[in-house]
Amino acid sequence: MSRISFAFRSFFSILFGGTLPPDIAQAFGYSKAMPVKAAPVAVPKPTAGPADGAVQILSILQRDARLVDFLMEDISAYPDDQVGAAVRDVQTQARESLQRYLSLDPVIDGVEGTFTKMQGVNPAQVKLIGNVPADGKAPGGTLRHKGWKASKVDLPQIAPGQVLAPAELEIE
Repeated sequence: MSRISFAFRSFFSILFGGTLPPDIAQAFGYSKAMPVKAAPVAVPKPTAGPADGAVQILSILQRDARLVDFLMEDISAYPDDQVGAAVRDVQTQARESLQRYLSLDPVIDGVEGTFTKMQGVNPAQVKLIGNVPADGKAPGGTLRHKGWKASKVDLPQIAPGQVLAPAELEIE
């Protein structure tokens, strides 16, 4: 009868405490001294990487503007006026979503089509196009696009492996 008692005590002690009871361990010769309980191992906290943020912003744009649906659909069969109407809605809703979670500022705050000097501008934030010198440096050029940089990102917390858009089933 004591073996059954030992078995139950051992099972639940290992299950809930991770060790054998000291008296049982000593009785079966598994230890001569009182066992030292091991310190619990800290589980590393998952960290969000750049890919997580990309998936998260895509998820937001899908949820609010159905952007992924629009981009993945073949629109070549639709007339231009129907595509234009759809684009207007997607663009409005996507812009509102971006403004809710991001603060975007131009890289160069100037008028497109005018000459802009490179002085005071981070070269890593500018893409030179056209007749670029061999050394990759230029005093300035015509501003074709202001560029964008995120001055603030305030995305909500996400669960790992988040689905961009859940499948939808209509129950009739």
